[in-house]
Amino acid sequence: MTRRTLPQRRYAETFDLEFSLQAGGTLHHTITVGYFPDTREPAEVFVNGIKSGTDAEALARDGAILLSLALQHHVPLQTITQAITRTPTGEPMTIVGALADRLRQEVKP
Repeated sequence: MTRRTLPQRRYAETFDLEFSLQAGGTLHHTITVGYFPDTREPAEVFVNGIKSGTDAEALARDGAILLSLALQHHVPLQTITQAITRTPTGEPMTIVGALADRLRQEVKP
């Protein structure tokens, strides 16, 4: 499918998201979500809050880029949330998975 391009200026929201690690501890992230202007569905995501230059930061940023590209290529959030890696109890194992779950909860079908 063709990628939906975004205008230079678009509505966006920023919020904090905590993510609990499997090994213990909690990471605090600041998330910005940009929306398609015609539908107000999520179109792009940015993840901040991880120490700059770390592997974890690179993985979170790359995951956000891939999530954004999937959304811009019409991949439904339901498909994304069903495909992410989860714990045996069903919790997402990454910040990107937790973000996708939150976005899916906020988008009305």
